[in-house]
Amino acid sequence: MNVQQYFEYCLSKKGVTEHFPFDQDTLVFKVGGKMFALSSMQEWEKGTPAVNLKCDPEKAQELRANYDAIEPGFHMSKTHWNTVRFNEDVSDQMMRGLIDDSYDLVVKSLTKKAQAELGELGK
Repeated sequence: MNVQQYFEYCLSKKGVTEHFPFDQDTLVFKVGGKMFALSSMQEWEKGTPAVNLKCDPEKAQELRANYDAIEPGFHMSKTHWNTVRFNEDVSDQMMRGLIDDSYDLVVKSLTKKAQAELGELGK
């Protein structure tokens, strides 16, 4: 997966916005004002891209045990976030699934009203 594919995939989801809230390097994708994916643009340029994604704590442990490219979230809660390196032992299809899972976890944490507003975006 290249940076354009990553960017387009994240933005294809309902209600997603892009931000640089920390600095001019860290691209953050949010839904309902909450982060679900963060990635360093400099790391993409250096050829070592990775993304921080929210993950169910039990699944996070299992993924870390089974994939070299998945580690505890860099500068994030190690319980709820994973850092996943692109183009290693995680396929593009699996990466899209992990992005989906992160997005879904964040959407589930939103208020019912915010979830309903997201549902309206698809109509």
